[in-house]
Amino acid sequence: MGSPPVLFSSAAFFARPLAETFRIVAETGYRGVEVMVTKDPASQDAKEIRRLAREHGLTVGAMHAPSLLLTRKVWGTDPVGKIYRAMEVAQDAEIPTVVMHPPYRWQRGYRRWLEERLPGLEGGTGVTVALENMFPVRIGERGVTFHANQDLEDLEGLPDLVLDTSHAAVARHDLVEVRRRFGERLRHVHLSDNAGKGWDSHLPPGQGILDLDGFLTDLTSDGYRGSVTLEVDLRRYLTDDAKLRAVMVEMREYVESRFAVGAP
Repeated sequence: MGSPPVLFSSAAFFARPLAETFRIVAETGYRGVEVMVTKDPASQDAKEIRRLAREHGLTVGAMHAPSLLLTRKVWGTDPVGKIYRAMEVAQDAEIPTVVMHPPYRWQRGYRRWLEERLPGLEGGTGVTVALENMFPVRIGERGVTFHANQDLEDLEGLPDLVLDTSHAAVARHDLVEVRRRFGERLRHVHLSDNAGKGWDSHLPPGQGILDLDGFLTDLTSDGYRGSVTLEVDLRRYLTDDAKLRAVMVEMREYVESRFAVGAP
């Protein structure tokens, strides 16, 4: 069995043209990319995504639907509508996986739709929609919590999941325990380190407190067959091209070496 494909997320170049992401990802030795949908028209265009993939010899292994605060109005504000659109583009661009954020605690209709309607759409399109573990966001002294899945309870009953290592750290979850709880429902991994200070830092591996060695070894030794995306914050490197390329190569080689160690 081969190692899981290592992708690189265009989120690291959020404000830059998608073409630039494909170019540097290819030049630093990656085989694939995860496209985060932003306001950049290219990130929403199946034809352009296919063209860039061919030009740079890359596989587009996943698409992240527009779930962030900065993309809240991209493809409308209805999460179900965003999923429909993301699946349409993914199908046209031959992207197997769409990543989406889970419902907020008050989005009961969205939750019912995920359970009752989504499976039929997946079967008809061949695109898997995987829901990402989030972390509690508390507002005010009373601690109003937006995401209720600090204990991962809100992801129970959903068949396809994404494990984001930085999100798990903010929620104070052990990575291996989360991986084992997700079990065969785990389809995709967003890999990054975390500073351990209570926020979603998405650091390059080795720059935080997470035991990513142990997590990756456990992941591969158990026969994981999904993909892994490096979803990291590289803003500190964007003004120095040499350092940027060096850290991207270092991250890829690190993950590939861990997979080699953990492979059965």
